[in-house]
Amino acid sequence: MTVGVTRDNITIVLQRPRYAENIGSAARAMCNMGLTRLIAVDAEGWDETRIRRLATHEAGSVVDGIRRFDSLEEALAPFGHVVGTTARLGGQRPVIRSPEVLARSLIPVSRNNPVAILFGPEDRGLTNDDLKYCHQLVNIPTVGFTSLNLAQAVMVVCYCLSAAVQAAPADFTPRLAKRVELDQMYEELTTSLVQIGYLNPENPDYWMVRIRRFFSRLSLRAGETSIIRGICRQIRRYGDKRYDDGLKEGGKGGG
Repeated sequence: MTVGVTRDNITIVLQRPRYAENIGSAARAMCNMGLTRLIAVDAEGWDETRIRRLATHEAGSVVDGIRRFDSLEEALAPFGHVVGTTARLGGQRPVIRSPEVLARSLIPVSRNNPVAILFGPEDRGLTNDDLKYCHQLVNIPTVGFTSLNLAQAVMVVCYCLSAAVQAAPADFTPRLAKRVELDQMYEELTTSLVQIGYLNPENPDYWMVRIRRFFSRLSLRAGETSIIRGICRQIRRYGDKRYDDGLKEGGKGGG
């Protein structure tokens, strides 16, 4: 027996799409491959008439269900796994998977977790700030010319998701921590690490990018993020207590 990606748990997320026609064409590509969940974030080119013209009547239900958000953080909050798409390699963009490898890896993940596939704007793609929300990245290999039309990129990834199959897993796949739970954990970590002097308060994001990357490889569950947040709070309480004790001891000495 073989299984594929759980399509109902896959959402395509378009970050700052500039052209209504690309939103419509992306909806059509999704419909071709049996995917129905689409999110548009800060859509500069929103024009429903033009969107529907490119989506065609067959993908009208996908357009009907589009959810719109003003910020990427809000849009990704409920997802347990986020995949970013990128044409650029190196620097802060390691762990690149091909769409086929990515699709197979999402078969067990998508069984019990909502998954977002994130695409950047047509002119420049996802920024490093956008990528901080991603658990892994996918690159569509090209020959020579690396720039793909947004809807073409959506079609390639959706096709690979639709075609991926593997033997049915026997093990249970847990619910992973949602994006909002991870962001709360990272906020606690940043505050605590700044307080104990591990992070430079002037530029904490420099090292937090690496810490985020490390935790993204661990597939944390919701309860585990709560444990880490509790540890961070206890570190701060202990630090505050030691500071207060020092003030008291200093006051005694000065008397």
